[in-house]
Amino acid sequence: MSRRRLVGTAAAVTVAATLGTLPVPAFAAGDRRTTTPPPERRGYAFLGAAMDGYPDKGPITLAQSYTDQAGLFSTAFTYDNAIAVLALLADGGEASRRRAVALGDALLHAQAHDPDHDDGRLRQAYNVGPYTFYDGSAQPDGFVRPDGTVNVGTQFGFTGTAVGDMAWAAISLAALTRRTGARRFLAGAIRIAEWVERNARTDEPLGGYKFGVDGANAKLPFTSTEHNIDLVGLFGQLARLTGDPVWRGRRRRAEAFVERMWEPSGGFFYTGTNDGVTINTSPVPEDTQTWSHLALGSRSHARSLDWAATHLHVLDNADRRNSTVPAGQSYEGVTFSSAALVANEDAPIAPFQPKPDRNGVWFEGTAHLALALRKRHSHGDEGLAARLIASIERAQDRLGGGQTIGAKALPERAGVVSASSPLDTGFGFGYYPYRHTGATAWYLLAAERVNPLSV
Repeated sequence: MSRRRLVGTAAAVTVAATLGTLPVPAFAAGDRRTTTPPPERRGYAFLGAAMDGYPDKGPITLAQSYTDQAGLFSTAFTYDNAIAVLALLADGGEASRRRAVALGDALLHAQAHDPDHDDGRLRQAYNVGPYTFYDGSAQPDGFVRPDGTVNVGTQFGFTGTAVGDMAWAAISLAALTRRTGARRFLAGAIRIAEWVERNARTDEPLGGYKFGVDGANAKLPFTSTEHNIDLVGLFGQLARLTGDPVWRGRRRRAEAFVERMWEPSGGFFYTGTNDGVTINTSPVPEDTQTWSHLALGSRSHARSLDWAATHLHVLDNADRRNSTVPAGQSYEGVTFSSAALVANEDAPIAPFQPKPDRNGVWFEGTAHLALALRKRHSHGDEGLAARLIASIERAQDRLGGGQTIGAKALPERAGVVSASSPLDTGFGFGYYPYRHTGATAWYLLAAERVNPLSV
């Protein structure tokens, strides 16, 4: 069970900020002003456009996760916005810092103004602008409804609370604490972490922290390696920020679960467990291989990067059976999981969706790997990382043209698509060639060499 399974369960059945006073991050000092800004500046411009899609809906909002063409309308996933905060802080400029603070304050607003709960949780996603749903029902509000509550993403069922999403939101608030010194961000991060401790800690044989709750507040039985990796990073950062030893103990609990998922004969981490007793051995996902290195920095487990680079490597081009890559172009990277490599290319990924390309490149995961390689810095790592980043930058240049956010054109050649071609993750959902806040933010973290999971 992956963090993203909660996303796919609802999305598969269907085919911010109002911050106009905040400028798009400017060119860094020393950049040459050319007709086409450098790739990283275009990435930051996309994040700005994703925040500014609905300027008439008030000053508090989140960034829309995907372009309008993805069919998720104005959905803003908590996870994507957390990564956007981290990428904006990685830029170092004042305009980006102001945007990061605005997103952080929007996450705090969601925490304090949930329509049903006052316990520190965040939902999987929110709506940030108006639209008419597929059944004809109108969704007229922005992120903040007229009654002051936040606009939870009920149309797609994005109402649950996943530990991974919560951990990343708290990591972004911890980063804002370090950058700004504002105690409100630390208080919000601690509220999130305490929610995780109360609602997800388990004493099952494999231990760790479980998946979270669904929209009806029922606890989910799964325990995710990825979630516990996220908590290793979060709890370690809270230990550093607060000096409270309780966070070190909680970090050890999450780390112990991750260690139990290690497969020494293959040099990789399994995805987790459904029952707290039996390890799921298939599929094997990418993010557990790369994020584990970013969070643990363990030389004894660093082979997981080689496993991902070798066993999940893909090369997508127009010759592939279900590829949507234009003729003459090719993209290199990694796919989502071992299951994506054997997806049924004769069947749609989900109802009303296209058939998958087994060699579709997952650009967010490709950025994970590039950053982790740069942090490991073994022989050949920098060269491979540079090659992967170059592939992502080509995708930003050439894929996803003509897409919009809030029905507005995007800055030219700005934003990275989530996948080069339709991609079946093997976890019940897919990724598609739509420009994506999360993929763009991870590209920027890799380009800036910023590890968000380090203490």
